[in-house]
Amino acid sequence: MRVHAAGVNPTDWKARANGGRFGTARPILGFDVSGVVEAVGPGVSLYRPGDEVFGMPRFPHPAGAYAEYVTAPPRHFARKPASIDHVQAAAIPLAALTAWQGLVDTAGLQAGQRVLLDAAAGGVGHLAVQIAKARGAHVIGTARSPKHAFVRSHGADEVIDYTQVDFAEAVRDVDVVLDTIGGDYGPRSLRTLRDGGVLVSIVPPVEDELLAAAEERGIAAGWTLVEPDYAGLKEIVALVESGRLHAEIDSVFPLEEAAKAHEAGERGRTTGKIVLTVV
Repeated sequence: MRVHAAGVNPTDWKARANGGRFGTARPILGFDVSGVVEAVGPGVSLYRPGDEVFGMPRFPHPAGAYAEYVTAPPRHFARKPASIDHVQAAAIPLAALTAWQGLVDTAGLQAGQRVLLDAAAGGVGHLAVQIAKARGAHVIGTARSPKHAFVRSHGADEVIDYTQVDFAEAVRDVDVVLDTIGGDYGPRSLRTLRDGGVLVSIVPPVEDELLAAAEERGIAAGWTLVEPDYAGLKEIVALVESGRLHAEIDSVFPLEEAAKAHEAGERGRTTGKIVLTVV
């Protein structure tokens, strides 16, 4: 696939800093990618040269999206939604699949349930808000006050300024928590859940003490690692095409300024996603 745009995610700069994820050397960073099929291997029937596709190939193994070309199994991609460009498409796969697999596949989020989403203005967070709302949930998000209007515009019913209010004291009787922060957010999130609720973390590890406390209350708790998901991508495409899912673009950098993109992301103040353009 010829790359037109590549998304930038926290896992990218973390891999850069430690030389690779899970001990895997990664000379070329990047997972989120959108572009055009250049060639297909024997037996590939999903795509033909010229098709526009996007995806999160090979995660957590090297994908090398910060490049002119990538190769991957065909079902690690899906057809790019016709209603968006490559920059928009490259911003979606990893963050949206993280939210989808956590909320839908793992937590089984249902209409009418109350869901708490941390960092609701962030890359995963703002997409998780939209996915949860599309599922018919009552959405509670945490974000700094200047970002409250943004979070509400994407469907949040309630927004809490975590710098002014302890969300663990302000929220009760939640059915599902998607913890995107880790650390003490796990134990604090547990206090917001009803007995029998679900706590899904995307940040390992979930401590044994927390798991034991959750078990006492009948709460399902654990962490999940996003993976390539053709069926999930197709569900996400349907949401995009129906106008119920949109990736907010914080900033766009050319590939040769990837270092500046990482610097911007590492400040921790982005709203939505950062994207690199390749061609």
